[in-house]
Amino acid sequence: MYGAGQNAVKRLLPDATFLHAEYNPSFMGQAPEPIDKNLQEFSKLIKESGTIDSGLATDGDADRIGLYNSKGEFIDSHHIILLLIHYLVKYKGMSGKVVTAFSCTPKIAKLCEHYGLEHQTVKIGFKYVAGIMISEDCLLGGEESGGIATAGHIPERDGIWMGLIIWEFMAKSGKSLDDLIQEVYDIVGPFAFERDDLHISEKLKLSIIENCKEDKYASFGDYSVDRIETIDGFKYFFDDDRWYMIRPSGTEPVLRTYCQAPSIEEVRQILKIGKDTLTN
Repeated sequence: MYGAGQNAVKRLLPDATFLHAEYNPSFMGQAPEPIDKNLQEFSKLIKESGTIDSGLATDGDADRIGLYNSKGEFIDSHHIILLLIHYLVKYKGMSGKVVTAFSCTPKIAKLCEHYGLEHQTVKIGFKYVAGIMISEDCLLGGEESGGIATAGHIPERDGIWMGLIIWEFMAKSGKSLDDLIQEVYDIVGPFAFERDDLHISEKLKLSIIENCKEDKYASFGDYSVDRIETIDGFKYFFDDDRWYMIRPSGTEPVLRTYCQAPSIEEVRQILKIGKDTLTN
């Protein structure tokens, strides 16, 4: 994304196909966050090429990862974290504690249980993850926004390093990204995830958070709330595979909403229901 990762990858993999690997201090006017809506040109390139197995995008300072499969479909950080744990434990024989931020999928805890790994959920912000990685024996630390760190490297986010581990997994196994994700699904079950940032007034944002604190949301449309977790924001669980999370930005009039469900269609449906419930 016109950022710091461009020359490192050019030197490591000179035969790869590159996009935006050039100096542009304004990032060509595009927010350099490696999420699907900001990477549609990249997705189109992969779809039209027909010869690209996987695409790696990094943000401005290359500490966050965006990943695509051969069909130009975005692979979110929840899936990347699961793939990394699966590869490092099953294929490389590594172990250690896993630390993830509150907005990450509970599927991570399920995979850790499967492999007998300790798992801890912390507040959102990589400083909370890194603090534990520095003082304890950790296999992986990660957050929903694409910042991930693994054992054997620095206790800090590194989008290039994470991408190279995923590509090593593909190369050594001889399997596609979709095949490897299916290996993870066979353990934890399939799921989809998406985040929707609601740009609303500061007054409405504060009103919604107050309603959350007062437990005023017992349901969202036909989805009844089974339980709530409040480590950093408000995570409403409908059942084991469906949850909706609300968290305010601390710096701007934005309310971040997150959702997991078995399919992307249902995720978007719940996000819409959530938006309507909160803003009407």
